[in-house]
Amino acid sequence: MSIEIRNVNKHFGTFQALRNVNLDIASGELLALLGPSGCGKTTLLRIIAGLEAPDTGSIHFSGADTTDVHVRERNVGFVFQHYALFRHMTVFENVAFGLRVKPRGERPSDAQIQKKVHALLSLVQLDWLADRYPAQLSGGQRQRIALARALAVEPQVLLLDEPFGALDAKVRKELRRWLRRLHDELHVTSVFVTHDQEEALEVADRVVLMNKGVVEQSGSPQDVWDHPASPFVYGFLGDVNLFHGRAHEGLLHLDGVAIDTPEHANAQNAQAFAYVRPHDLDVQRYTPGASGIVAQLSRAIVVGPIARLELLPLQSNQRPGHDPLIEAQIPAQQFKASGFQEGETLVVSPRKARVFLEGH
Repeated sequence: MSIEIRNVNKHFGTFQALRNVNLDIASGELLALLGPSGCGKTTLLRIIAGLEAPDTGSIHFSGADTTDVHVRERNVGFVFQHYALFRHMTVFENVAFGLRVKPRGERPSDAQIQKKVHALLSLVQLDWLADRYPAQLSGGQRQRIALARALAVEPQVLLLDEPFGALDAKVRKELRRWLRRLHDELHVTSVFVTHDQEEALEVADRVVLMNKGVVEQSGSPQDVWDHPASPFVYGFLGDVNLFHGRAHEGLLHLDGVAIDTPEHANAQNAQAFAYVRPHDLDVQRYTPGASGIVAQLSRAIVVGPIARLELLPLQSNQRPGHDPLIEAQIPAQQFKASGFQEGETLVVSPRKARVFLEGH
């Protein structure tokens, strides 16, 4: 089941939640809608489900216009962040619910329901909990039961809204892997909403980044990580340092360092800014005349194989209101071998940067 979203706009009062959104979701794809709170991702998911109607625009399922089709007729499975299991029903009855409420002509027999529910509980690896009640389960188990219940009616599309948002980090990680394996078995077209970039990059076939009601970028996890289309995408995907400087004929000039920017070969002394990931910074002990950004090591945090360094530039190239702190990451072994001390003056130079011209 493919999904085509065309020119969708949605207002809530004076607030525009979605602005002319166009998106194609391939049959069998696992797609992540990623972005900060209030960017429109849950609104878009609810419009696909039929729980909200767009002001303008259309939704097609495999070419058929479903914009005005009632949520019950769309054959969509929905999993919310807060499980929404029926507390007075056993795990078995929760999963069977969607089958039992089907119209008489479509309703499976009791024997078929038994067989199907046990098969689904095996699929989510919780068959042994069939007679328990939701209150007796852990958060991770409840969420897997919610997923089994959504799958029971054999949906053409599975929609998940922050499905692991209420769980602790270790359980989230386990469930992420499990959801990916489950999707590889079932191949049901799935869309999940998250504000957790690691979750989106790890689980999805394709990531759609949203900001202020528009799609900023769509691509494979590797593609959006390696080639962010805008400053928003760069800043949202992982830690990043922001430097201000001037671009001139293919070079970005920062305090004490010039970075090649061949993509801006035509720039003439233009204001620009560079995004640099912490692991793309080279850190050396300061010697007079060294090229790079001179900074004082204010804090070093060594956890596992990585040393995270927080440095304060001695000449700030930041604008007022920006955090001047530079974050660098180097291997813990390198940090120990260098003998850097907090308070020491170091020199930092970017090995790789993504440069944007101001106003572009």
